[in-house]
Amino acid sequence: MAERSTAAVDVADNSGDEPLADEATTDGTAEAQDTTGTKPQDTDGERIGSEATLPSPDLHSGHKLAGRYRLEECVTRLDGFSSWRAVDEKLRRAVGVHLLPADHPRARSVLAAARSSALLGDPRFVQVLDAVEEDDLVYVVHEWLPDATELTSLLASGPMDAHDAYQLVGQVSQAMAAAHREGLAHLRLTPGAVLRSSTGQYRIRGLAVNAALRGITADSPQRADTEAIGALLYAALSQRWPYESDAYGLAGLPKGVGLIAPDQVRAGVHRGLSELAMRALANDGATASRQEQPCTTPDELAKAVAAMPRIRPPEPAFTAPPEYQRTTYQQGSYGRPPTGPIAAPPTIAVPLAPLQSRTGKALKWAVSALLIAALGLGSWQLAEALIDHNKGSDPGDSTQTNPENSDNKPRQPTEPLRIAGATEFMPSGSGIKQNEVPNSVDGDASTAWVTPRYVGYANFGNYSNRKDGSGIVVDLGSVKDVAGITAKMYRSGQKAEVLAADPSASAPSSLSDFPQRLTELGTVGSDLKETFSKPVRTRYVLIHLTELPSDGTGGYRGGISEISVLK
Repeated sequence: MAERSTAAVDVADNSGDEPLADEATTDGTAEAQDTTGTKPQDTDGERIGSEATLPSPDLHSGHKLAGRYRLEECVTRLDGFSSWRAVDEKLRRAVGVHLLPADHPRARSVLAAARSSALLGDPRFVQVLDAVEEDDLVYVVHEWLPDATELTSLLASGPMDAHDAYQLVGQVSQAMAAAHREGLAHLRLTPGAVLRSSTGQYRIRGLAVNAALRGITADSPQRADTEAIGALLYAALSQRWPYESDAYGLAGLPKGVGLIAPDQVRAGVHRGLSELAMRALANDGATASRQEQPCTTPDELAKAVAAMPRIRPPEPAFTAPPEYQRTTYQQGSYGRPPTGPIAAPPTIAVPLAPLQSRTGKALKWAVSALLIAALGLGSWQLAEALIDHNKGSDPGDSTQTNPENSDNKPRQPTEPLRIAGATEFMPSGSGIKQNEVPNSVDGDASTAWVTPRYVGYANFGNYSNRKDGSGIVVDLGSVKDVAGITAKMYRSGQKAEVLAADPSASAPSSLSDFPQRLTELGTVGSDLKETFSKPVRTRYVLIHLTELPSDGTGGYRGGISEISVLK
């Protein structure tokens, strides 16, 4: 019988996930040397013990676990386990999955580590979502953060400035201090295990699980994690790995010189942070230049960071405004005699003198008389027209008609038709949020039919069963004359159109059942409003959505708040 962790977490909307398992290669080669003082260690590409020959689960892209986790891409295959980028089809989100056979020597410890990590629930760590033993497999499902960047990638472009390094060591040491207070250690705190989100927050992945997958233990886990944080700070300040071996894309220190302070490796390094890195690396023989006590636990390191003077972010660089032509007054030369050649003054056009002769005066009087006569004639004609109009009309009838309009009745304002029902447009036969469809026609714009969050693609995640999009089909109960439609959209930026079924249609379910195009397909704002040039005979109206707007976190989501069909 399948065994499922009671600590598993399912959430309806997840902010995404990170690049998957550590810095291991995808072709199964061993990882770089781990010098965090843990046992066993990777040594020059060879694994300790016979487990290096264990086969990893023979799975492929497209395989589905528990009927919901579809494997997409294998990113690690090592020591009898594999790590994948996958999709949780139930909640429409990307996840990461670690897989190993149920009879693997480390399967029990991996399950225990995953359950303990899930119970911690600290948002500074990448969360474990599920831990399952099923069908001779053990797998651990965790978050996938698409907007996060590995520290490995950040350091590849150069060392960090003092403020970024200060934030790194402060946030990571505080998070690990909280984990150790709950009895959890990491033991694989490498640059690949630290992620920085788009908001500048650092998150740690693989708490307890990464070490369990590799069979890593430590006699002093707090000291091991503290030294690992010191190595991260050292690399952030100097862009060098604080050991002789190259690792994680960083060059190691010169052989034979020992561990030297970061400010001796690179000029311009913050002195206080350099000393802090050496205090954390005391396990490797480093000494603090000012005789401070070494930091042997993440809590001590966090307190040492808090005791430092706060390092502020660098001032933003402002570009000088472009030069502009100053006036002589602004240049301070106003009132001074010119030093260059004197320019000729501009020629000023002199207006013509008014007509002052006898002929001119006569002409002005003639023009004035003509204007007065024209005004009098116009006023008389207007008064005569009004009198004739009043005589020919019924005094009791105040409604005016337009003789040029063949329809003597005024146009009635459009009114909403009664909606008999609404259903979700499901061209593939599978629905999205059918239970929320009544929210789109309940007369309350504060409720809505809202799609799930899709990752990667605006066209409903680019899923094959969503190639024709989705939307709401409104049923008017019988064939009616439809003069217009209004719809309040859940979010601006959706690509939508309005279609209508033939009057003879019954229970339309595909795009071909809606041949009457009432609006063109295009991006709409918060409101979709359209009045048709002539009424359309139909019973079923489709608000068809083909693409969803971004939610700002790498995902896409849309929906419809309220629909009104007008007559």
